[in-house]
Amino acid sequence: MSSLRSLAVLDAQVSECRACPRLVEWREQVAREKRAAFRDWTYWGRPVPGFGPPDARLLIVGLAPAAHGANRTGRMFTGDRSGDVLYAALHAVGLANQATAVHKDDGLALRGTRITAPVHCAPPANKPTPQERNACRHWLDAELALLRPTLRAVVVLGGFGWQALLPVLEENGWPVPGPRPKFGHGAHFQTADLHVFGSYHVSQQNTFAGRLTPAMLEEVLAEAGRAAGLM
Repeated sequence: MSSLRSLAVLDAQVSECRACPRLVEWREQVAREKRAAFRDWTYWGRPVPGFGPPDARLLIVGLAPAAHGANRTGRMFTGDRSGDVLYAALHAVGLANQATAVHKDDGLALRGTRITAPVHCAPPANKPTPQERNACRHWLDAELALLRPTLRAVVVLGGFGWQALLPVLEENGWPVPGPRPKFGHGAHFQTADLHVFGSYHVSQQNTFAGRLTPAMLEEVLAEAGRAAGLM
């Protein structure tokens, strides 16, 4: 468990991390070279901390920042099509004050909800290695330790986040049932005072193919919001 005093301190420390050479090189290369559509932007180009209130009752766990999304804007799921899907759904169920996420100062606020990822740097091809996931694990451990007093539900977007989260839950006082629950869309288990839900990731690969629809995502978020006492 972490001895960090607050999520604000944690977020500041996350944004300075340089533990994984491959990720540092990639995120900074992307920030220098940019995408043509964003040539006038100053990219964030650093690890992206979690986003949301420090007393969140619901945590959403993704995978890693997108190269030209959160790696550009500095806020989780902001500035790309995956974020468009996620924030529209959060707004639809009453957990966000607006349906869009364009940049860090666009006025977006989450209600009782925080968003994080098991890997905080944008990885090449959106695929962090197991070693990079493990190097980043202590940040997720610290985040859960700080949220422990208020957290009542988690929504995990994708199998990578599911596998990363379960051992960290156990380290923070939420024993995971054995055999370990398998990931799937609509998966759910309860441990102590925490509900854990699975959803397909909001990647374009899933949303464009119809594997994950807005209605499917909203259903999981609404169920988790009720379990967290936010609805």
